[in-house]
Amino acid sequence: MRKVAVSTEKAPAPIGPYSQAVLHDGKYTLNLSGQIGIDPKTGKLVSGIEAQTRQALENVGGILSAVGWGYENVTSVTVYLVDMKDYPTVNRLYERMFSDTKPARAVVGVSSLPLGALVEIQCEAAGDTVPRRLLETPVMNNA
Repeated sequence: MRKVAVSTEKAPAPIGPYSQAVLHDGKYTLNLSGQIGIDPKTGKLVSGIEAQTRQALENVGGILSAVGWGYENVTSVTVYLVDMKDYPTVNRLYERMFSDTKPARAVVGVSSLPLGALVEIQCEAAGDTVPRRLLETPVMNNA
């Protein structure tokens, strides 16, 4: 899959580790639900903004790996923060995970998150291939 950061002077330059937009030619798109800092081994929310951000990003990575992808496949991210003072901490940890072409991103301040989480991270990813077993899974039908 090819992923290209789109940049124009007709919009403000990014003020953090993200691109104005990302164009991709991936055949498949994966929409990830928002991830909070729940440790999948314990089912418990970890403590503190650094630990929760790390865990939420690891949870994103775990979902991506389920289709054979990695952080390089992420094209768009929305970060929800209970306290915008945590923005620099989240940015620092986020930047380590998305080192290549930075995904497009929005950061939204919210009054609360599930289970008292401090941060939630939601993504969209794209890629050229997915495991055959996923393609052979029966499609859910609401009819």
